[in-house]
Amino acid sequence: MSLIAPDNIFALGGLIFGLSCLGFWADNHRIARKVSGVVFVITIGLILSNIGITPLTSPTYDFIGKYLVPLAIPLLLFRANLRKVFVEGGFVLPIFFIGALGVCVGAILGFFIFHLGEIGAKVAGIYTGAWIGGVVNFVAISQVVELTPEQFSVAISASSPVSVLGLIVLAALPSLAIVQKYIPYKNPTNLPSDGVSNQDESQKPKFNALHITTVLTLSFFICDFSTRLAEWVGFGHYSIFFITLVTVVLANLAPKFFSRFEGDFQLGMVLMYMFFAVIGSSTDALAFVSLAPIFFVFGLFIIFTHFIILLLCAKLFKFDLAETVVASAAAIVGPAPAAAIAASNGWKNLITPAVTIGILGYVIANFVGIAVYRLLALTL
Repeated sequence: MSLIAPDNIFALGGLIFGLSCLGFWADNHRIARKVSGVVFVITIGLILSNIGITPLTSPTYDFIGKYLVPLAIPLLLFRANLRKVFVEGGFVLPIFFIGALGVCVGAILGFFIFHLGEIGAKVAGIYTGAWIGGVVNFVAISQVVELTPEQFSVAISASSPVSVLGLIVLAALPSLAIVQKYIPYKNPTNLPSDGVSNQDESQKPKFNALHITTVLTLSFFICDFSTRLAEWVGFGHYSIFFITLVTVVLANLAPKFFSRFEGDFQLGMVLMYMFFAVIGSSTDALAFVSLAPIFFVFGLFIIFTHFIILLLCAKLFKFDLAETVVASAAAIVGPAPAAAIAASNGWKNLITPAVTIGILGYVIANFVGIAVYRLLALTL
């Protein structure tokens, strides 16, 4: 029995939104954001449920996982304009694809090297998607492969410190003499901008009720159509895959229409943070402690396989080190950190490619991650 009953919708709703609020606060705090708001949300949710304050199961949790997660996918992908990616990507684009291949190779090899248990193929597919795209893809693929809340918490918590270590390596690479010795580095600090106007990241999106209701309307109908389409072709279990596909097609058929909306991505992230709060609250701590270490090692193997393949290709094909670092960051840590790495090194002409290629990762990651899962599941 928990202090808050499973059917106490108001109290559980308040806690879920409170944990989401904590996550956004952490992401904007100078020190706390070094860990990631997702970790705070899941960890505190886990503590609350395992000390008996919140329940481990609730209809509220089921509703968020079943309906709000699919609803968030279109909101997060309405700006996935592939034309912009190919125009602004430059040489970062082919390097990104090599890095994505490195993630796939690491996941497949690691699956056969480590003893990951019965969910090994699922975790391999999820990690592939997460380190080609981001946490959005992590959630989407976990829904497709049907991870339990405990398994999800173990997988995402084990992957978080791996991402941090990967970010540290990326930040250090340009300054390592041994790397500069073998990989060309023109240090584009003082190169002119690529001529593409970057969006002012300091400009906060305004709340526009018309825009919010419009994107929610579109997201609901996309989810309905995609779910029906998936069931019609006999793949009802892969509805999120179809939601991703339909959204990307629409976003590229009418990019100007979708680009004018404000607050769609932020609303999608609110729904995602609610889901993270539910995951933490649904997690059995004993299962978490017993399984996390092996997935942490598995994640390290994937990331360092990615680095090795990418650096070898950079040496062989004479890729520029700055472009290699930005392409790698766009894959394994996402567009915002990739842009931050470019900016912190003074690579102004690589900021736009960092963002656009990172968005491409969001688009393709679900498909690649599910393909890796299906491939490895055949071996079981």
